[in-house]
Amino acid sequence: MLIIFCFISINILNLHLLSIKCNKPTNKHDKMSKQKKFILPESEMPMQWYNIQADMANKPLPPLNPATHKPLKAEDLFHIFSEECCRQEFDQTHAWIDIPDEVADMYKYYRPTPLVRAYALEKALDTPAHIYFKNESTNPLGSHKINSALAQCYYCRQEGTTNVTTETGAGQWGAALSYAARVFGLEAAVYQVKISLRQKPYRSILMRTFGAEVTGSPSMSTRAGKDIITRDPMHQGSLGTAISEAIELATTTPHCKYTLGSVLNHVALHQTVIGLEAEKQMEMAGEYPDTVIACFGGGSNFGGITFPFMRHNIKDGAKTEYIAAEPASCPKLTRGVFEYDFGDEAGYTPLLPMFTLGHGFKPANIHAGGLRYHGAGVIVSQLLKDGLMRGVDIPQSESFDAGLLFARTEGIVPAPESCHAIAATIREAEKCKESGQQKVILFNLSGHGLIDMTAYEQYLNGDLIDYTISDEAIKANIDKVPKII
Repeated sequence: MLIIFCFISINILNLHLLSIKCNKPTNKHDKMSKQKKFILPESEMPMQWYNIQADMANKPLPPLNPATHKPLKAEDLFHIFSEECCRQEFDQTHAWIDIPDEVADMYKYYRPTPLVRAYALEKALDTPAHIYFKNESTNPLGSHKINSALAQCYYCRQEGTTNVTTETGAGQWGAALSYAARVFGLEAAVYQVKISLRQKPYRSILMRTFGAEVTGSPSMSTRAGKDIITRDPMHQGSLGTAISEAIELATTTPHCKYTLGSVLNHVALHQTVIGLEAEKQMEMAGEYPDTVIACFGGGSNFGGITFPFMRHNIKDGAKTEYIAAEPASCPKLTRGVFEYDFGDEAGYTPLLPMFTLGHGFKPANIHAGGLRYHGAGVIVSQLLKDGLMRGVDIPQSESFDAGLLFARTEGIVPAPESCHAIAATIREAEKCKESGQQKVILFNLSGHGLIDMTAYEQYLNGDLIDYTISDEAIKANIDKVPKII
């Protein structure tokens, strides 16, 4: 540890002497570091979140009232979300939003998280690429989700809320929300996608350990759940079904608010602490990324790592490429359409302008439960339309191939969701090997997979299945989407 501290201290001193500014791209090959891990001092932790909406040339379209198709305002959602989160959701003016002191104090329990040079993975791939990953698996909850859970529960507590409810897929968000609710003295109710609850029983136990009530979705405890089960008694659940149930509970229970783990603008906003730290850490490494990659479900983890870097593309003409890695079985970015659609299956949410497969889409039962969502967040959808990023789809077997290689080289078992980002990184590193280009690739390791070992067991036993969806099936779902755009 003393050696690492000395190296970090020398790097910080050199950066100071060279007057390198942390908010601008540097020459990526000015100084090639031999360090493995880059750890910011606590004093360098970001004290503001970055709101990319303020810098976007084409602002995201507004959410619409599903009955009138009129644009909504922040106050129209106060009965669902905390008021401050609603204001952040609609804020297209302020590029920087202060992190509340109580939230920043809680961040210090586990932040800043390390940036790591993946030397062993580079060697295994025999690539000239320099591969870095931001390790969000090191916090006690095991994933990036806690960054927004703490903020949302703090705002709810400040406004007099006593109960919070949410949905969760694989359970990372549910675990984070359950813990954050306990921190701020709130009661939590979590609707977990039924198939994920069966595949990952330890995540529901983790939520219950923190004091949350956990219900498999769809359930018979809400009108939305009953209607879904009536239509399809064998429904295995989706994030869309769980969202419907959580929103119904929030809107019918006094002093209860709904919290969301991805998709919406304010959630991605809270996650930008990841990219803001990574910016400073890449400078410590003496490099700047040519490519930034993250797995993609609704967009919070992708936005968290990419948006702080992307502002340099928007404002300064930087040429960094941004890749969102989604499952081939749920390909909204690569095969969906841009249209106003509901964020849930029952149609309780506002209409959101998103790339979607249709809110009635039933995703395959892949182990990356956090990526089984029919739509993309509105900011990411606009950025994709504007050509500032691109999506790639990854088959389940390729994602686990990548996860196993990462585990055997870097010693970290990644979450099935994160395996998609690793697979996309390997694709880019292999392109570098073919072309001889020495690119710098940064990806977000959004969480560890230590509670996902049943998935690895199936993979190692040869029992995993690659799911594909036909163009006809996608069209049938999309045809049911309201045609507003």
